[in-house]
Amino acid sequence: MIDVGAKEVTRRRAVARALVRTTDEVLERLEAGTVPKGDVIATARVAGIMAAKNTPDILPLCHPLLLTHVRVELEVDRPAGCVRVRAACETEHRTGVEMEALCAAAAAALCVHDMCKGLDPAIVVDDLCVEEKSGGKTGDWRRLDARGTA
Repeated sequence: MIDVGAKEVTRRRAVARALVRTTDEVLERLEAGTVPKGDVIATARVAGIMAAKNTPDILPLCHPLLLTHVRVELEVDRPAGCVRVRAACETEHRTGVEMEALCAAAAAALCVHDMCKGLDPAIVVDDLCVEEKSGGKTGDWRRLDARGTA
């Protein structure tokens, strides 16, 4: 682990995303709540929150942080053929929360995969990345899309 003891304590926030690509039939069942394993969206939300809180147990060199807020949102986007996962984490600490946000988004996406793989064995988790972060020495940062806009 790196030494963050001399860094300033600041309010830090990070947002990460992931996509779960699947069939229209699975997306329809997600919206209707008829997936055999139960309420996928609620379960995936809890999985994401749990992953954010346990990030140092998953990533061995990650600093343990006291998270002040975690929010995991999942949205079925049938025209795009996916479930959009977005995770936001916040803390007041000496190091950022990007890894917690990434773990939350990944775990929520993997939970959707696990609960729906029986309906679609070709399901894909895709596009895991940090969308934005704030706080700390480097300040605010946002990922730009292909058109150069946030």
